Amino acid sequence: MKFKINHFNINVTNLENSIKFYKDNLGLEILREKKHPENKYHIVHLTDEERKITIELTWLKDKVGKYNLGDNEIHIGLTTDNFDEAYQMHKNNNVIIYENPDMGIYFIGDPDGYWIEILKEKK
Repeated sequence: MKFKINHFNINVTNLENSIKFYKDNLGLEILREKKHPENKYHIVHLTDEERKITIELTWLKDKVGKYNLGDNEIHIGLTTDNFDEAYQMHKNNNVIIYENPDMGIYFIGDPDGYWIEILKEKK
């Protein structure tokens, strides 16, 4: 028996803002979406050009206020083939929330406070 990671879910409070963030800062595009017929939820799967893993953004109509993300430092890690260019873009977009130059990584924060780790692609 074999398992492969299919997607990661992130619940969001403003779907349009989140889609724009992931598109503008990570180049992710909408792969597919599902809307509840009575607008109780809206799910959007975003992916990169390889389409191996998706990030599932879930908006729930009845959710009031921000999500409690706790303090356990859950995050998604993404690699880039041009770390310096990505860093400069994220710096210009003012989305970097933590840097660790000794480890060669930094984190950006999405509109709901989720952390995304940016790493150099290993060659």
